[in-house]
Amino acid sequence: MPSGPQDPRQDAVRKWYGERYASGAEPTYRPKYAIGRTGAEGLGYDAGIMDAAPPSLVEAFCGVGNPLSLGEVPEGAAVLDVGCGAGFDCFVARSRVGPSGRVDGVDLTPEMVSRARHELGERASLHTASAEALPFADESFDVVISNAAINLMPDKPAVLREIQRVLRPGGSFWLADVVRVEGPREEHGDPDAWSQ
Repeated sequence: MPSGPQDPRQDAVRKWYGERYASGAEPTYRPKYAIGRTGAEGLGYDAGIMDAAPPSLVEAFCGVGNPLSLGEVPEGAAVLDVGCGAGFDCFVARSRVGPSGRVDGVDLTPEMVSRARHELGERASLHTASAEALPFADESFDVVISNAAINLMPDKPAVLREIQRVLRPGGSFWLADVVRVEGPREEHGDPDAWSQ
C-alpha cells in the first residue's frame, strides 16, 4: 500500500480536529453552516435514522451533504466511509447494509476514531489511517462515501487512486464536499489554515 513522508498539513488537521472532538466531549467546532441534527435535517437525512442514532452521534454530525442519498446501497454490501469523523454516516450505512453487510470507516484523527468507536460500538470497524494510504486490500468495497473530508487531504490524486483501488469493479463512490476557490494569500501553504 502507498505510503510517504508525514505531511505537516496532516499534522495540522489531526491536531485541530483532535482538540475539538475529544471522545465524550461536546464538539467545540461551529462552522458557518448548520451541523448536528439541524444540519442533518437540512441535508435530507431520514428523521427515523436520526431518532435511532445515539443523540450525541447526531449532534457531532458535521457534514456538507448526504452522500448516501446518491444511490441505493444493497443489503449485504461492504461500505467504506473515508474521513468518517464521529461516525454518523457509518451509522446510516449500517442501517442500509443489514446484518450481512459490512461498514468500515477511516479518519486521520485518533480522537475522531475513538469518538466514533464510543458511539458506534460494533456497528462499524473504524481505523486511524490516512486516505492517501488506505489499510484495505484491492477491491474490498462495493460503495465508498466521503462527507466534508477530502478537502482536508493534501494529496487528493493519491486519495482518489486509493478509493479506486479499494472499490470493486462496478462499485460506487459518492462524495459530498466543499471547494475553496480563493483565499487570503498568506494562507497558501499554512498548515493551520489548511486544517480549517
